[in-house]
Amino acid sequence: MADYLALDTNHLVELSDGRLEVLPMPTERHQVIVACLYDALRAFVVARGLGRVLFAPLRVELWEGKFREPDVVFLLAEHADRRGERYWRGADLVMEVVSEDDPDRDWVEKRREYARAGISEYWIVDPRDSTITTLGLDERAGEYSRCTTWRPGEMARSVLLDGFQVPVSDVFAQA
Repeated sequence: MADYLALDTNHLVELSDGRLEVLPMPTERHQVIVACLYDALRAFVVARGLGRVLFAPLRVELWEGKFREPDVVFLLAEHADRRGERYWRGADLVMEVVSEDDPDRDWVEKRREYARAGISEYWIVDPRDSTITTLGLDERAGEYSRCTTWRPGEMARSVLLDGFQVPVSDVFAQA
C-alpha cells in the first residue's frame, strides 16, 4: 500500500487486491459529464454546508488494500475525520461515468465494492444510453437494493441528499 500511495503519476491508478489497475485516459465527453455532475453537486452541498465534494483523481480507500478513484466523490461534514490529504477513508456518495473500455467495472465490480465499503449512495452515469442509475445502500443486506434508472427528460434524484436532483438531459446535453 505504501508503494501505491507513493506513486507520482498523471495516470489514474487504482489498487485492487495487491495489483495496480491503470485506467484509460478519460475522453472529452467523459470529462464534460463529470464536470456537470460535480458543478451541480458542489453547488447543492456548499449552499447547505453539507460536506466536501471532489473529483478524480482522489484516492478513496474502500478497505485495506483497496483504493478507487471515483469520478465524483462526496463526504458528509460529520465524516470530515475520514478526509486525508493523500486519500479519504470511504465516502458517502460516489458517481462513476461508465467507461466504454470496460462497462462491467462500473456496473458490476464497483457496485459490489462500494456496497461492501458502506458507501450510502452510488450513481452510475452511462453515456451509452444517456441514463443515470442511482443506488441506495441497504446496510443490513450490505448491497444496493434501492435502484432507479433515470432517462432524458427526467430528474435524477439523490437517495442520500434530500432535494438534490439533476436533469438527466442537461448532464448529457454538452457531452
